[in-house]
Parts: sequence; structure tokens; C-alpha cells
Amino acid sequence: MSEKPKFGMYWAASCGGCEIATLNIHDKLLVVDEVFDVAFWPVAADFKYEHVRNYPDGYIDVCLFNGAIRSSENEEVAKLLRQKSKFLVAFGSCAYEGCIPALSNLTSKEATLKTVFLENETLDNPDGIVPQPVTVVEEGELYIPYMYNTVKSLDQVVDVDYTIPGCPPEPHQIWAVLEVVVGALTQGAALPPKGSIVGAGEVALCEECPMEKGTKTIERFYRPYEITPEPGVCLLEQGLVCLGPATRSGCGARCPQVGMGCRGCYGGLGAVEDQGARMLAAVASVIEASGVPGEDEAAIEKRINDALDTIPDPVGTFYRFSMAHSILHRAKTNGHNGKGDA
Repeated sequence: MSEKPKFGMYWAASCGGCEIATLNIHDKLLVVDEVFDVAFWPVAADFKYEHVRNYPDGYIDVCLFNGAIRSSENEEVAKLLRQKSKFLVAFGSCAYEGCIPALSNLTSKEATLKTVFLENETLDNPDGIVPQPVTVVEEGELYIPYMYNTVKSLDQVVDVDYTIPGCPPEPHQIWAVLEVVVGALTQGAALPPKGSIVGAGEVALCEECPMEKGTKTIERFYRPYEITPEPGVCLLEQGLVCLGPATRSGCGARCPQVGMGCRGCYGGLGAVEDQGARMLAAVASVIEASGVPGEDEAAIEKRINDALDTIPDPVGTFYRFSMAHSILHRAKTNGHNGKGDA
């Protein structure tokens, strides 16, 4: 049997972009192949859960887990891979903070299923069937995973050793984690402290963004299709929402440099408890609120609110990637998954 370290990767509630991003480490894939044996990577090879169950505990040296915890299957596999892995990495924004799947925390499971299966005009479902955990057919009973009412991040379900943020992570981040583990396994190199966010910076994205910044204030915000931004000038100061002030650095500010405001996929800074709240404060700082002579506080407040009203989806904008980790976490609903997940 090979003595090479074992590598695993799993895809839970996510779009699959993290799997594709792994290919972007290019020739370093050859190093990964040289150093590791793949023990579990179902999107790339025909692995079954039973294979993992039969491994000894800690058999997989490093496992990159991408995707949020949306269903009973996601949680079961997360706990299984935690048991079987020496190092479990929350890989990408969905595993790190819930990302786009966690925006469904703004409503209930029942409302989500209704929208997808009963109100979706593109779906051929004349009998109005909604997926059920157990379905009786002629051959017996069919079981499928049940959907949770609340989407969670990986660390809200199991213990996580390291995190790689991003939607998807940048190639240098992916390689940073693998390189650290390879160095530890082959050369005895020191590992980062447990819980580290690897491959990302410790300052706000604005610090590495080359866009020119001033002290300009604005009266309203624009959606990206409504204006053509001036090249090289801070997007936020041009009225385009950019989450750079509240987002961790490390990606090279690639989105702002092509005229698209940062969406926040690297997560909040270490000392920031709620990325969305931090961004709301940054937005308030660029709104023209000084008023005019004789203007009362009510008029100033109205002008600020009018400016904020030009952001059509504040929660989806400021909590696009961080809902599961935010103070909000989820909206209050009466729905639950039958397992105490309110």
C-alpha cells in the first residue's frame, strides 16, 4: 500500500466553482499528484461514502471541504470527513460563511420549496409534487436527504482547522494551504496556528486596491449597468456599492479594477464581528449629510434614507456572502426541518 499522504475534496451546498478553481493551480497539480494519493474526490473520480466510512479515523491528511451545510447529507458527510481527516479546511466562501446558499435564511424552507417547485413556470410539475424525505414506490421506500430550514457554515457544524476564503478562492490561496501541508508532511515544517485564514490578508481590501481615493460624498447609489465608472477612481465614491472597506484583502482587488464593486467574498476583517454592519457604516460615511444652512435634522435624515433607498437589496448586497456568520444569521420563521433546526 502506498505511504503517500492522502488528499480529499468534497462539494456540499455550492455551485461547483471551487472545484473548477482547483485546476487553476496549473502545473502545481503535478506536485499535488506527486505528493498525495487521492482518497476521496467524488467530483473527479468514482468514490462512494462507504469508502470513507471504511477508512481509519484520521486517514485523510488534508481535506478541502467546499459548500455550505444545506441538508442532512451535507451535515452527515461533514461529520464523517471531520472524523476521517487530520486537517479539515473550509474551502471557499460557502463553507466559510454560508455565501449565496445562506441568503435563503431570509425565508423558510417551506417558502423556498414552494417557489422552486410550485411557482416556477419553467418546471414541468403538473401534480405539484414537492420532494419528500421518504417516498413509497412499488419496489419499496426511497430516501433522499431532507433540506434544513437554516443554512450553516462548515464551522457551525464541525471543528475546522483552516479556512481559505473567496468565491472561488484564488489559485495562490489554494496552493498556499497545500504547500503548507506538503511542507509539514515531507519536511517537518511548522503549521499555521489552528483556525488560521490562510492565503488572505489582514487589512481591508481598499489597502491593496490601486483605485484613487478622495473625500468625495455622493447623493445616491447606482447599479452597475446604470453608469460607466471613471477608470482608476474609487467606485464607492462614484456611487457604486463596493464592499472593499469591510472585506479582507488578498485577491488583489481584481473586481474593482474592472469596474465591478467588491462583493465581499473574502469575508470580514478579523476584528469585525459583522461584515454587513461594517459596510453600512462605510456607506453612511460617503453619503452627503452635511446639509444646508437652516436644514433641520429630519431633512438630513430623509436625505440619507433617500440615498440608501437607491440600494435595491441592502441585505442581499451587504450580506451576500456572510449571512450564516452574521449577527442576523437568519430571519425568524415558523419553519423547521423536524430536527430542531429552527
